Amino acid sequence: MGRGYHRRKGEAHAEVRALSDAGPAARGGTAVVTLEPCNHVGVTPACRQALIDAEITRVVISLIDPTSRGDGGAAMLTAAGIDVETDVLRDETLAVLGPWLTATLRRRPYVIWAYALDDGQDDAMTAQLVRYLRASADVIAVNKVPDEGIPGGHSAAHFRLPANADFDTGLVPWLTAAYSGGARSVLLAGHGYADAIRDDLHAVDEIIIAVRRNVRVPTDATASFELVAVWPGWDWMTLHFRQHQREEM
Repeated sequence: MGRGYHRRKGEAHAEVRALSDAGPAARGGTAVVTLEPCNHVGVTPACRQALIDAEITRVVISLIDPTSRGDGGAAMLTAAGIDVETDVLRDETLAVLGPWLTATLRRRPYVIWAYALDDGQDDAMTAQLVRYLRASADVIAVNKVPDEGIPGGHSAAHFRLPANADFDTGLVPWLTAAYSGGARSVLLAGHGYADAIRDDLHAVDEIIIAVRRNVRVPTDATASFELVAVWPGWDWMTLHFRQHQREEM
């Protein structure tokens, strides 16, 4: 058995790493993948060809790639005589890949705005939110200063940090520049962004608010959002909101 994942852009995709891990044992085997194997040669070779060359006989795909070029990897695998099954655990895969797919389809990063609402202790709670959420974002911006979500998590050849998040020209132009630099997900941390993005809340996909139990959340900040989860704590609770309208995958 072989396992693999796509570490970062410019490096081998998950299929190639798994095939390398399996070695000769891959012949005649089943490949289980989250996203449809790519059918084009870009920064890396086409993964569908690697599966064909390894003489895989069956491929189980969770999610068909809506950005696929041409007929798609699944069609090419079928044409090569490989048994292909799709839409396996699709919802579970969307929970992980949904933000990346949303960003890729609209060509603007998926945005999470996280902050604590409190009487003077919001910085400490916001810092806790950042520690919890930063691994889910390509770029985090705390006090307007952008940084990598996971330091060193991107190849320098395919990623650059955006300018300071002061949003002088608006949130959307800043996000567009971040996307051009390789970011597909952005975490804005801190209540200090409230005024700057008030008119651009449509560009925010999720809001996560840590609040003391006796503090009321202003409804104007979440009017277009749906409450999807509440994480209770002893003195605090964390509220998770998501935009009502989300692009279909």
